[in-house]
Amino acid sequence: MTIATEQAQQETFEADWVAWHDRHETARAAEHGFLAVTGLHWLTEEPTRFDDAPGAWSTGSDGPVVELDDGESLLVDGVTVTGRHAFGPIAERGGIVAAFGDAVVEVAKRGGSDIIRPRHPDNPLRTHYRGTPAYAPDARWAVPARFVPFDRPREVTVDAAVEGLQHVYEAPGVVEFELDGVPQRLTVFNGSAPGSLFALFTDATSGVTTYAANRSLEIAAPGADGSVLLDFTRAVNLPCAYTEFAICPLPPSENRLAVAIEAGERIPAERSAR
Repeated sequence: MTIATEQAQQETFEADWVAWHDRHETARAAEHGFLAVTGLHWLTEEPTRFDDAPGAWSTGSDGPVVELDDGESLLVDGVTVTGRHAFGPIAERGGIVAAFGDAVVEVAKRGGSDIIRPRHPDNPLRTHYRGTPAYAPDARWAVPARFVPFDRPREVTVDAAVEGLQHVYEAPGVVEFELDGVPQRLTVFNGSAPGSLFALFTDATSGVTTYAANRSLEIAAPGADGSVLLDFTRAVNLPCAYTEFAICPLPPSENRLAVAIEAGERIPAERSAR
């Protein structure tokens, strides 16, 4: 390969990365994205009011329930609700979004408990957000790898950014790869798109130039031969890197790499300021 060809490929790689990261930043700063979250409220059987959402909230056999006073309402699935409204049981990592004014409230289940997280577009964390620093994109961090499935998927329990909470994910296998000639592997979980995967990991940069607790890497569905590409330039921060109102999963112990992955998103200014 000529120097000119290598340079052209790097320029294309950089342009693709910039376009991807711009889309990612736009989604992160959306008016009802996680930067807009103003509170994390754990529901109990006792109806409780919170400053950042209408109604008194509780949970029980009907799932999350809100009791709205006169003059209060929520828009749920396009329908205005008043008085008492039961959302029904919510699946783990599932959720419903209800709107009020220019804000919304996320009604969800995390770690086996029902929660609400109001999201207000004028939250200072969102309005003051100026973007996340990242390492310059370098094609050498797009690493070929091989997906090795387990005989059968395994349930993997991981800790969370909130003390005392755990998450359970289904792991279909591991990805194996090399960095500077040294074999590495990551346990991977099922991704949101059919056949896709994702990995939670830390490395030698964690707590130094990148967020200490975790980063996440999306991985496209493996080829028929198990081949995958690990593009570490697209390793991103989870919400807990920005806000205390997140309950993000931490990596399994085997995904704490000793090598420095000098690629992807770095410590956000919001975390550095705290």
